[in-house]
Amino acid sequence: MLMKLPRWGFWCECWTESLTEQRPPTLVASFDAHSAPQADRWVAVALETISPALDSDASSAAWEWMYDGRIDTRRALLRAEPCTVSLTHAGTRITWTIQPVLFLPLAHRQGIELPACAHDFTLRPEVSDPS
Repeated sequence: MLMKLPRWGFWCECWTESLTEQRPPTLVASFDAHSAPQADRWVAVALETISPALDSDASSAAWEWMYDGRIDTRRALLRAEPCTVSLTHAGTRITWTIQPVLFLPLAHRQGIELPACAHDFTLRPEVSDPS
């Protein structure tokens, strides 16, 4: 979508982190929401989708947020406050974060000649995982 002016919205991420192994958290998904309802709905849909596979404690935490915590999350988002929703399942912490952001417009690249420096960019070779 091409925007002409900066626009307020929310940057949403889902991270997983092993509580049993020493490794950095992993970004699983991200989403650009343009409203508070859209942002908390993204988390709710994810929780509804994974809740059947969660252990009973994690599933209870998910449904508790959907019935009670979601209201507090929505209110905080409407005040442009960042929010976090976390649960733990089988040694893994799953965390959804929602940050208020200002989306900046991007230049439309079709039909426009790029500056010379754009052709200087080269991709780094991928590093293979030694494990």
